[in-house]
Amino acid sequence: MKIAIIGAGNLGLSIAKGLLNTNDGIASIYLTKRDISPIKALESYGNVTVSMDNKEALKNSDILIFAVQPVHFENILKQLKDYLADNHIIISTITGFSIERIEKVIGKNNNIIRSMPNTAISVGQSMTCICANEKGQEKIELARTIFNKMGHSMIIPENQMQAATVICASGIAFWMRLIRATTQGAIQLGFDAKEAQELAMHTCNGAAQLLIASGNHPEEEIDRVTTPRGCTIQGLNEMEHQGLSSSLIQGIVASYEKINQIKKE
Repeated sequence: MKIAIIGAGNLGLSIAKGLLNTNDGIASIYLTKRDISPIKALESYGNVTVSMDNKEALKNSDILIFAVQPVHFENILKQLKDYLADNHIIISTITGFSIERIEKVIGKNNNIIRSMPNTAISVGQSMTCICANEKGQEKIELARTIFNKMGHSMIIPENQMQAATVICASGIAFWMRLIRATTQGAIQLGFDAKEAQELAMHTCNGAAQLLIASGNHPEEEIDRVTTPRGCTIQGLNEMEHQGLSSSLIQGIVASYEKINQIKKE
């Protein structure tokens, strides 16, 4: 596979790092950015080319992953559309930019795939949601294979992509805040800051891995660690009295409302 990442900012760079960590079946990676000085060192990998020229990246790649700012995406597509070939697979990670809008610029007879990974892709742990236009359905399993190398992927209808952005992309920040709160609680109970964060991170990771491995509902695992009049149920009930679940749900809904507002703008 010859892959170009158009826009090697935070997300684009995370995808690049994820691909480089797997390095499975990837012949070359092109990375483009207006200021290439922060990413120039990545050329030390040997199969990486860093460039400011999007056309050069396109001509030397089969798979084009776009990770630019939404405001720049349409103009970049207009600049590249005459150079697209039948073999190109266009993968957009652009929030709020629909397949229909992409098709209006480059035409329907292109393999167009929308994806929503998160920054955990850099360590091979992204939850990535994917959808495609009619032509892109032929290549969607290839896209899924790429993203599965860097975590887990799910094919969903396009009308769920906004919600997936909140749960998966914004969700990283939500979970970071929960880990931080757990860390602060551990510090209050006597652990130093480094120990507290280590305890919080690995416990959070363990909880997720337990559900992934068992396929159980979270409440089943909660029941395993709660005993009558015990400390776990006491803590859980106090958290619920203070609105833990309600606050999380309200925050998710507020984020979803905001992303829909951005789309309209």
